[in-house]
Amino acid sequence: MKLKDKVAVITGAGSGMGEAIALLYAKEGAKVVAADLNADTAEKVADDIKAAGGEATAVTANVAKEDDVQKMIDTAVEKYGTVDILVNNAGIMDNFVPAGNVTDDLWNRILDVNLTSVMRATRKVLPIFLEKEGGVIINNTSSGGLYGSRSGAAYTASKHAVTGFTKNVAFMYAEKGIRCNAIAPGGVDTNINTSIDNPDEFGMSRVMSGANNTPRSGKPEEIATIALFLASGDSSFVNGVSIEADGGWTAY
Repeated sequence: MKLKDKVAVITGAGSGMGEAIALLYAKEGAKVVAADLNADTAEKVADDIKAAGGEATAVTANVAKEDDVQKMIDTAVEKYGTVDILVNNAGIMDNFVPAGNVTDDLWNRILDVNLTSVMRATRKVLPIFLEKEGGVIINNTSSGGLYGSRSGAAYTASKHAVTGFTKNVAFMYAEKGIRCNAIAPGGVDTNINTSIDNPDEFGMSRVMSGANNTPRSGKPEEIATIALFLASGDSSFVNGVSIEADGGWTAY
């Protein structure tokens, strides 16, 4: 088992990539804290892990709220004594709204969920990691964090910022035994599209103009294997990188 006795906190763990990561981590021996905005889905993932013989705890958390982020990490420490792995996976789309149409409310909501939550969760686990001189942080930066035309202005800005934040944390704490990497998925079959409710017609038309170059959609389980690699000792010399997983979309 690659993660035997490790404690992993995963946001957005109730479905999609977060669920797949939680299930795989548990299969590889990790004790999982499955955090999600939806209490029912978080509980189901935790129950599925326990039914398979693993250890898991569900936490209801809105990552846009600092108190919930604090509770998420505190729960892991109270239940399992520490945190070894943090996966900042939770995120929402921005209705493809371009810069000319973006509102302050939309901008702030997207950055709160996609970016500020990453900073807050990282800030919360770093004292734990520093004390034991070890720990792993994995951020979901998406292909929107590396290229300019995968969504609207707010989503693109938030994910580019996560990419930069990942590199900064990686370098700052590399000598302390802490690694920070990111995964940049392309189109993956998840329910993130449920966070799209009123797409901007112009913005969506511009984004979709390149979507036909996608060779295929990915599966959450394919992203989970990358998250396992980054969390395990197999990637001990990998730090500060964003691994693209898009079936060759961005190779075009």
